[in-house]
This record gives sequence, C-alpha cells and structure tokens, in this order.
Amino acid sequence: MKVKYIDKRHWRRIVDREYTEVKVNNNKFKGIIGLVTMKKVREPLEVSVVGQNIIVADDNYQWLQILPEKKRYSITVMLDDKGNPLEYYFDINIKNVTQKGNARTIDLCLDVLVLPNGEYELVDEDDLIRALNQGQITNKQYHEAYIIAHQLMIKIDTDFTTMQDKMMYCYHKIKQKAKNQKQSSVHKNKAKSKKRKDFTHKDTQYKKSGNDNNHHCDTSQNKNKANNNIDSKNTYTSR
Repeated sequence: MKVKYIDKRHWRRIVDREYTEVKVNNNKFKGIIGLVTMKKVREPLEVSVVGQNIIVADDNYQWLQILPEKKRYSITVMLDDKGNPLEYYFDINIKNVTQKGNARTIDLCLDVLVLPNGEYELVDEDDLIRALNQGQITNKQYHEAYIIAHQLMIKIDTDFTTMQDKMMYCYHKIKQKAKNQKQSSVHKNKAKSKKRKDFTHKDTQYKKSGNDNNHHCDTSQNKNKANNNIDSKNTYTSR
C-alpha cells in the first residue's frame, strides 16, 4: 500500500517549501502536527470537492498535516495564502507512524472530503475495491475502512464545529513553533555575524601590532647600523 510522508518530500509539484513539525501530547491532542508552506509550486492544483472546483495548492498556500496517535485516520487541512481553510481531507489509513522527522501514513485508499461549511463526500471507493481484488488488502481491512469512514461522517454530521476547533488548535500550535524557529534562526545568524566582526577586529589589531613591532625592529636595526659605521670610522682613523 501507498506510504505518505506528511512533509510532502516526494511531491514534485512543490518547487520551494518550508516545513515545520511538532509532537504534541496533552489533553487536547496527542500525535504529530506538520505544516507544509508551499513557497513556490510548478502549477496550481485544482480539485473538485462536493461539486465545487477549488484551488488547493498554489504559491504561499499551506497544508496542515495532523496525525493523531493510535488512530486509523489522518487529516490534511488545505489553507490559502491568508490562512483560510479551503478543504479538510480525511485519509483512512492502515496505520499512522508518528515518528518525529519521519512521520508517515500507510494509506487504506478510502477518503472523506469536507468543505468548511460541513458538506462532505466519500471518495476513492474504486481504489479500495481494486486493492482488495489485487490482494493488497484483506477483507478485514476493506470493511474496517468503511467503518472508520462512517464513524468520521457521523461525527462531521453531529459535531463538525468541535472538530474544526481542534484542527485550528493544531494550526495555531504549529504556527507558534514555526515562529519560534524563525526567531531562533535570526538570533543564531546575529550571533554568527557578531563573531565574524569580532574576529575581523582582532585580526586587524594583530596586523597593526605586527607592523608596529616591525617598525621598532627596523629602528633598532638602523641604530645598530649607525653604531657600526661609527666604529668603522674610528677604526680607520686609528690605523
């Protein structure tokens, strides 16, 4: 079955990206949160969700990746360049691997797509049937995929607002992490720049000191030469 890394490391559509990841373990969420910022894409990605055509990938768009621990689904929240949610994509998975720096899912084909207004649809049923017929999944996994999908759809029907709140909690959590990383990077760069300046200043002082020493040596040598000349003259006179 397909393995999906949440940092989108293999997605060729993205030309330039930033990625932030954090592992969370509290009463609001347990698992891995990743944020992919698409600085530059080869071309925008337009998809159809519940009959609506939506661009979900473009320059400066973000994909929030949510991997709950010990769950059989993962969530991708697709956001525009202003941080507005465009689509919520629920992947049904065989397994979530919440390994920091290498987080990934083992896909089970079936997906639930949701619009911000709560409208949703179940997709990729053909892929699930094909996987079963080709022996890629078992009968048990086939039925589990539908059970998990229907549980999610019931939750979307009854309490989608709470689900959205939890997803936005994850978004703010990862945004704070990204902000802290940038600040840390700025401080490190400033420290490196200061070290370079200090080194250059010391090097200049050393060279200046060296030149002064050479000047003193030259003066001393000149004095010695003058004394030798005087001695030479005295010797010549005495002869």
